[in-house]
Amino acid sequence: MHDVVIVGAGPVGLFLACELGLAGCSVLVLEREPEPRSPWRSFPLGMRGLSAGSVEAFSRRGMLEPLLTASGVDERPGADEPAPPRSAGHFAGTPLDPADVDLARLPYRLPGPAMDGIMTSLDAVEEVLAERAGKLGVEIRRGAAVTAVTQTGNTVAVRAGEREYRARWLVGCDGGRSAVRRLAGFDFLGTEPQLTGYLALATLADPGQLSPGFTLTPAGMYLTMSGPGHLGVLDFDGGAYDRSRPPTREHLEAVLRRVSGTDVTLTGLHFASSFTDRAMQTSTYRRGRTLLAGDAAHIHSPLGGQGLNLGIGDAVNLGWKLAATIRGDAPEGLLDTYTSERHPVGAKVLDWSRAQVAVMRPDPHSRAIQAVVRDLLATRDGTTYAFKRTSGTSLRYELGSEHPLVGHNAPDFRLVDGIRLGDLLQDGRGVALDFSADGRLRDAVRHHGDRIRYAAGPAVDDLGFGAVLVRPDGIVVWAGDRVPDRGSFGDAVTRWFTGGEPPRAGAR
Repeated sequence: MHDVVIVGAGPVGLFLACELGLAGCSVLVLEREPEPRSPWRSFPLGMRGLSAGSVEAFSRRGMLEPLLTASGVDERPGADEPAPPRSAGHFAGTPLDPADVDLARLPYRLPGPAMDGIMTSLDAVEEVLAERAGKLGVEIRRGAAVTAVTQTGNTVAVRAGEREYRARWLVGCDGGRSAVRRLAGFDFLGTEPQLTGYLALATLADPGQLSPGFTLTPAGMYLTMSGPGHLGVLDFDGGAYDRSRPPTREHLEAVLRRVSGTDVTLTGLHFASSFTDRAMQTSTYRRGRTLLAGDAAHIHSPLGGQGLNLGIGDAVNLGWKLAATIRGDAPEGLLDTYTSERHPVGAKVLDWSRAQVAVMRPDPHSRAIQAVVRDLLATRDGTTYAFKRTSGTSLRYELGSEHPLVGHNAPDFRLVDGIRLGDLLQDGRGVALDFSADGRLRDAVRHHGDRIRYAAGPAVDDLGFGAVLVRPDGIVVWAGDRVPDRGSFGDAVTRWFTGGEPPRAGAR
């Protein structure tokens, strides 16, 4: 019997498997598809954007360099001083100018190797994660479609093909049509689609008829992407297209002509798929010993490219909590905070997606809103607001403190000896950073053994803090002033490991 069975060997399932493997848990990953590679996962169809928050997650587990290499990124992120992002994305087809991002309004941002997002592919992400999972002892079985889930007492039985697997916990990371979600009885609530979207790799007889990038039209929107014939189309048909069959060349050509207002001709269709803007979410991410992460817990349109990043955030949040629960050293109720912390984040992304669809609708009211939104996004405040929403820099969990750093993703503090916080987090433990030179807070964490890592010494820039306590997922749970009180710091550490009220920040 395994500690955890994860269903789905996509980026979310593999990242979670790595987190659990790093903590010493026995993990089995079941994947329906028999082969890891497909045209939909490689460039250009599998191209995805990783936000700065997701890139930082890879960095904090020592996987950034392999990811950059697999992604073909020659220019390594990082700077000595905070710099504008290289890309700020778009909102409803309106590009955002990265030069308009106000760095002063990005809270507690310090320079580091993971300050920016990157473009990659699903293949590259999964290659890096699968290799890491293998090194950590994770077992991956492909061609194993799950057909039954049964919870009995302290175990979960999962049937795939002719075999049954038992585990203490089951996590469904098996996508928007999750079998685990359905078989385990999760609800799935939200809004029905207003559009059908198409992604395709095609040959065009006259590609010059289509404008580059995003083009909003009176009938919808089309997008010419990274390479010749790489197209996206949004058709506001109420999601009427029958998605049980792949789009034909004739159908896609007719939709593209109607949406673009041109007589463009597709002479060949190599790959094509469809999607909708259906936005759904489970009311809880846990039922007994079964949990959900990624698209299994929430789906939305791919507008803004936040789906992959949202799922990685789920895996990072869940991994250390489930591992602590398996070890038996988790505070009571810790695993339930996975839903309470991540569900609101998912709900906000769904609303962000819905807002973009509302702005893009081809009707007079939406076109009027489009004009207002474009004007707002052209301002420094508007661009910064949108960037904070999509980059992960605005993420903050409610941990019972009014201190602005508590609940926030920790800045990448760098000690004067060159060690960064990201380096200290690579073994999956929490970190207590004491910026005093005498290590006077060491005793506050010593009796918690190897569950928390202690590091002391002056920082290149301590942002005015004397010490910070950081969870394994990089979230700050306590922050103190330049002369932190040993008692309050120790109380915060103890509450983190033994339960009770969330630790509250010291004065600054």
